[in-house]
Amino acid sequence: MKKYLFVLPLAFLAFLFLYFGMPVINYGFMQLPIMLLVLFVLSIAITIRPEMKAGKTTFKFTKWHRIPLIGIVVILLYITIVPLVTTAPIFRSDAYRGMIGKVHKGEKITNHIAPISLDRIRVVDEELATLLGEKILGSDPALGSKAELGEFFIQKVNDQLYWVAPLLHSGFFKWLNNTAGTEGYVMVSATNERDVKLVQDLGGKDLKVRFQPNAFFGDEIQRHLYFSGYEATGLADYNFEIDEQGKPYWVVTKYRKKISFAGNDATGIITVDAQTGDIKEYSIDKVPAWIDRIQPIEFIEEQLADWGEYVHGYWNFSNEDKLMITEGLTLVYGHDNRSYWYTGVSSVGKEESAVGFMLVDTRTKEATMYNQSGATEYAAQRSAEGKVQEKGYKASLPIPYNINNIPTYVMTLKDGGGLVKMYAMVAIGDYTIVGVGNTMRETLMSYKNVFNMAGNRINPTAQANRKTLQNVVTRIQSDIKNGNSFYYFTVQGSPKIFIGSSQLSNELPVTQVGDSITISFDLDNEEVIDVSTFDNLKLGGK
Repeated sequence: MKKYLFVLPLAFLAFLFLYFGMPVINYGFMQLPIMLLVLFVLSIAITIRPEMKAGKTTFKFTKWHRIPLIGIVVILLYITIVPLVTTAPIFRSDAYRGMIGKVHKGEKITNHIAPISLDRIRVVDEELATLLGEKILGSDPALGSKAELGEFFIQKVNDQLYWVAPLLHSGFFKWLNNTAGTEGYVMVSATNERDVKLVQDLGGKDLKVRFQPNAFFGDEIQRHLYFSGYEATGLADYNFEIDEQGKPYWVVTKYRKKISFAGNDATGIITVDAQTGDIKEYSIDKVPAWIDRIQPIEFIEEQLADWGEYVHGYWNFSNEDKLMITEGLTLVYGHDNRSYWYTGVSSVGKEESAVGFMLVDTRTKEATMYNQSGATEYAAQRSAEGKVQEKGYKASLPIPYNINNIPTYVMTLKDGGGLVKMYAMVAIGDYTIVGVGNTMRETLMSYKNVFNMAGNRINPTAQANRKTLQNVVTRIQSDIKNGNSFYYFTVQGSPKIFIGSSQLSNELPVTQVGDSITISFDLDNEEVIDVSTFDNLKLGGK
């Protein structure tokens, strides 16, 4: 009986591997075969008998050792030869390139990215959201001593863009003393850095984030799912999201291996109530509308990289027609209010200029390629930093927007402490066209001035929401900002204030109350409206 006692430590080790490693028990996933390989090797190491012969130590194998030895050989073949034959790009390059699906051709990227008002432009990135979240958490010493801020995820909540992060346990003993869960989550507006709030109750009831990555045993979110029937399912991208009522969930992507041991492809979504642990599963076409992301960023990055790499198959060492994504992927929202992964696409070896831009639907994975040249995100950042190089500010990751029908990168300029000091707009089509300012409106006016001076007149008929108005000036006043003259004026019968610069029209500085004018502007809900064209009819027009 004693000779079988080695089974007990091996069984205990197998339990630890299963409980803490949580290997996916399915074809193509490597954790389980590697775990079995370790167990087979240990079983031989524990049971082999050393013997001394002629002053030398030898090891005696028994018939029982055939089982683990055969197992080791089989597993080594499974994790080396089988993937080489079934998964290696040299044999499956077409499959890798096709992972992203059909790539549609778009005409103009401005047709996909809707015009946006200044107060809805994203000015808070993840780094700044983390700083603001840490500040509000630190304002409550009792809370900050037992919890820490989790990862921020950007999402739309009631049509407003927010960064949302859960409060997580800061250690085992903090969890042990608070197994009911941490006290809520932090919301930071992506468009207003002063809008920061700690949410600790819903409908008058205390909010507890019980299931989370910093919990232990059955409360750890990955283990909770694994032992709830998902031992054979690939799971990725544990995102913390809230629904329109503010109820917190963990949103997890289900995926499969589409190319034998590789080719991760999303197949659906699992939601886990962060408070109760209730689990619901959805296919891609049935996912609730409040969930922004189904396709993990890592999957899409890998699939786009393969799409550009294997354009002419595996044997293309001259890099003919090869493409690569630029600065990674950014989450943006389109004119249809859906979210997309955005990236520039450049030729291999050319990092400054993009040959096109890609939008991938974060829910359906539908990809659209816009074949228009422009600046990469990196080039736009350097151009914006160069505009204020004496200040030493660093640009955040650019976000693409449609500004007056001009594809435009918008970014913040931050100091060494990570605080926003200025804003910048850079034309995607020409990164030498840069506007900076202390406010977003000042930045827009500066951007328009540079754009017009570059000879690129804004087309007043380019958008359906552009309005032309002929009226009489009732009030006009000038202001100087950063060396540029801006003119604020009102017209008869309108409560709106209009603004334009001397660079927009030479007639603005000499316009007086009572003059008849014709202006065009984008329709929006802002109190101060930027004018796109200006014509003083009393001065004879243009």
